[in-house]
Amino acid sequence: MALFKKFSREDVSNLSQVKSSVARGIRAAVCETYPYLEQTDVIETLIPKKESVYLGKCGHVQLCVINGNILFFQERDGPWLPTLRVLHQYPAMMKRLRTDKGAIKFVLSGANIMCPGLTHPDATIHDEGDVGTPVAIYACGKEHAMAVGVLQMSTADIRAVNKGIGVDNLHHLNDGLWKMPSLN
Repeated sequence: MALFKKFSREDVSNLSQVKSSVARGIRAAVCETYPYLEQTDVIETLIPKKESVYLGKCGHVQLCVINGNILFFQERDGPWLPTLRVLHQYPAMMKRLRTDKGAIKFVLSGANIMCPGLTHPDATIHDEGDVGTPVAIYACGKEHAMAVGVLQMSTADIRAVNKGIGVDNLHHLNDGLWKMPSLN
């Protein structure tokens, strides 16, 4: 279920600058999860080596903040996920799934993405992935991602089982994180 349904500056309990070793660790984890960023040198733009990196905590979610802008978030020990603003700038960075038209209003209200919404004739599984893989969720007929989530079952299982939750929706258009792009 969406992490940032009701999210505001007050939810960030602690915002502190991290040591350069921690910043390197975050940068390395992001590059490992999204090789595209390192291959295209986009990582230098997003997380420059000389820039101060701040970590915001809100509950069991960490936010990676640079120059006041929230770029990535991580739930517990899960993968670092880009905010939709970052994803819209670099759409090739993540594996993609496209839902059918019927799923759009539910995804935008924070619901998880169900398998039938991904196996419908109008839907497309662009990239294969295993459980725990971060994915960008696109809507049928739309150019930009509408949500970011993590696969709850492999894409092969989504096709085979075709019921239950396929993707855990963690951040979607118009949620609290989308409405608050910076912490300044």
